[in-house]
Amino acid sequence: MTDDPGDPDNPEPKARVLPFARKNSSCPVCGQPSAKSHRPFCSERCADVDLGRWLKGGYRIPGPPADPADEMGEAAGDQGEDETI
Repeated sequence: MTDDPGDPDNPEPKARVLPFARKNSSCPVCGQPSAKSHRPFCSERCADVDLGRWLKGGYRIPGPPADPADEMGEAAGDQGEDETI
C-alpha cells in the first residue's frame, strides 16, 4: 500500500498541503495587482485610503440603532450620581 492519492487500495489518501501564497491577488481599493511591500494593497496610498475608511466608520456592520447611554459608557439611571454640587 502506498500514499499515492490515486491508489484505489488506500481508503484515506494524504491531503496535500499547499504553501500559503497569493501570487495573483489584487488591491481591495483599486483592483490593481498587489505589491509585496504593501500587501494586500498596491501602494501606500491605497493602504491610507483603506485606513481612512476604517477611521470614518465606512466598514461597519448594519444593526439596530445603539443606545446613546451605552455609547457614553453610562448605564441608565446612573447619570449624575457621582457628581457633587
